[in-house]
Amino acid sequence: MSHRILRAEVVSVGTELLLGETVDTNSAWLSARLADAGYDVYWSSRVGDNLERVVAALERALGRSDIVLTTGGLGSTDDDLTREAVARIAGEPMFVDAVLEADLRRGYRDVGLPFSDLTLRQAQRIASAEALPNRVGTAPGWFVRLPEGRIIATLPGPPRELQAMYDAQLAPRLPSSGSVLHRHTFKTHGLGEGRVFEMLGDWMRSANPSVATYARPDGVHVRIACQASDEASAVARAAPAVDAVRAILGTAVWGVNDDTLAARVAEALRLQGGRLATVESLTGGQVAQIITAVAGVSDVYVGGVVAYDPQVKVRLGVDIDVIGEHGVVSAQTAEAMARACASWFGCTHAVATTGVAGPSPLEDKAPGTAFVAAHSPLGTQVRALRLRAGSRAQVQERAAYAALTLLWEALSPGVGAGR
Repeated sequence: MSHRILRAEVVSVGTELLLGETVDTNSAWLSARLADAGYDVYWSSRVGDNLERVVAALERALGRSDIVLTTGGLGSTDDDLTREAVARIAGEPMFVDAVLEADLRRGYRDVGLPFSDLTLRQAQRIASAEALPNRVGTAPGWFVRLPEGRIIATLPGPPRELQAMYDAQLAPRLPSSGSVLHRHTFKTHGLGEGRVFEMLGDWMRSANPSVATYARPDGVHVRIACQASDEASAVARAAPAVDAVRAILGTAVWGVNDDTLAARVAEALRLQGGRLATVESLTGGQVAQIITAVAGVSDVYVGGVVAYDPQVKVRLGVDIDVIGEHGVVSAQTAEAMARACASWFGCTHAVATTGVAGPSPLEDKAPGTAFVAAHSPLGTQVRALRLRAGSRAQVQERAAYAALTLLWEALSPGVGAGR
């Protein structure tokens, strides 16, 4: 078999994707899996529930890619048209597969659902299609080798079903790409994307390994990617770039690869024997939510409170005169909230957030104005933020990660900034 790197493409089917009713997370998930397997992924597309347009999208994809994966359109209603489109491209009639029908009937019976004639659509296939069992849902997928050597594989739309089917059924059937992709990601704080780009200089123009920057809620990520015939070769080829980027970024790095900011904060708290509590106004509990997503964090995270009403802040221990003089949305109130939270919960560390999520101003301050504070045994640090006004959710998310970043910076002298 040739070691030519194969091209793969994803076509997502569903009018709801075009109307914005459903976010197409499947394409991103599949593209990452395909890239990890060494395939070149140059295109992905979305198409509505129209047979002619689905056929056209698949023909276009097959004209430029070796492997085409579809998501969605495998249900039992008249607008589920992916099977019909693939059958037309293959030039084969569909028929009801007796084995698939029996499996479907058994599945519906097991969950107590009625079985209708429409449901039989999910038991159809063409002669050249190998059925991909769906162990999570009902609709099976197809694996089709076309005469010219190209492959079409159909996967269900629900992400839980798609991911299980890809990992267990499709991935083992895909041909070798002839290469692997090795990725190493540095995650940074305290630097804007433009500044990181400038710091990395010529490395940003490297082809293989490639170096790219991405602005994320938890900071700027720098991804180094290298393609080679095997993992060891890819790692060795990427090593000079990895070493150089690590040296350039220095203490701005808080984590690598799959590290999360919350997990690194929890790790630092454990190393320092710290205990954390949170008090949130602007973010409405998002800091606590991010922290508690870390498994086993209960040994360092005590609890938190959402304090929207000023009187709740006062009951927690914030001096009413501070609020009266400076307002709820102020650096002074954020600092007082963090101190009061640490005292009330009896913790070594505390995080506080206050600000204006929008869409209307508050206390003559524009949406996106925020103050976050982090209290530690070394003192209380406050950061003023001028977040570009987006949706309330965007402002809250950015402020929550800014608060965790400030806490990380308070903790990092004891554990080192990044690895």
